[in-house]
Amino acid sequence: METPSLPDVSIIAAPVYLILIAAEIAIMSRRGEDAKEGVRRDLWTNLAMGTGNVVSSLTLWTGVAALLLFTWNFRFVDLGINWWSFAIAMVVKDFVYYWVHRFQHRIRWCWANHVIHHSSQGYNLSTALRQPWFSATAGTYVLSIPVILLGIHPALFAFAGAINLFYQFFIHTQAVKRLPAPIEAVFNTPSHHRVHHATNPQHLDTNYAGILIIWDKLFGTFVPEDDSEPCDFGLVSNIPSQNPFYVATHEYVAIARDASQPGLKPLQRLRYIFSPPGYSHDGSRKTTAQIKEEAGVSLSGGQSAYMASETQAGATSP
Repeated sequence: METPSLPDVSIIAAPVYLILIAAEIAIMSRRGEDAKEGVRRDLWTNLAMGTGNVVSSLTLWTGVAALLLFTWNFRFVDLGINWWSFAIAMVVKDFVYYWVHRFQHRIRWCWANHVIHHSSQGYNLSTALRQPWFSATAGTYVLSIPVILLGIHPALFAFAGAINLFYQFFIHTQAVKRLPAPIEAVFNTPSHHRVHHATNPQHLDTNYAGILIIWDKLFGTFVPEDDSEPCDFGLVSNIPSQNPFYVATHEYVAIARDASQPGLKPLQRLRYIFSPPGYSHDGSRKTTAQIKEEAGVSLSGGQSAYMASETQAGATSP
């Protein structure tokens, strides 16, 4: 079977990334914000993680690509490769990305891969390059299989995915505050994505969008940026090292350590692997849901029903 030839987005992306990272550093330095905002702090780690991601993509993803091409043989229909199938592929890819991204935050095995991207305490364009080295091991590519069966060629779907990631590079910045309201209403923007990277309780596990923020609004995970509550970037428990190998593997090591503790029941061992990050059998750590509940915010970032009832009761009590 002949695989269609589509443009290689990375050829355009690589020089654009480097030029804009340098421009952002210059802008933030002129504003006197480079040290405060961490523009330079982990630049080299971010570049190393991005380089490792490219190398792993050429190896680990070969098997995934073969699987999706094999799946194509069993497609129900063939939408071909044209402008309208490309438009469909872009929307479907963005929808799938939303769910992949959501699972990455809610399943620890998937989080072990995605945590790399969130591990920077800075937030700038180079943060977009802070990517995992073992993405294929997360297994979330299985969500692409129904798309292939429904007629979107794997090459076209991969092309749509490359454009999706290219778009997301531009939203990893603090140099842009807000875009015009119609854009903020429909698209993922620097403002929306800053919320996603923040560790403030009301921001945790929100704004999963790739290109279209409408998915978060539709599925109840959208939280707007609040200028009165500056975003605190990084992890709930930040990692102690910028060593790329540590960054790439630390959560996998932590899973192995947690799941191999003596005296655990089989279900507890499985939960250390597949429950939400923060699960502990003895309550020594907290999941996102628990952190948000303690802070009085719901999983969607708003005031929780419990806190709302408590507030109302307090307002009516003598």
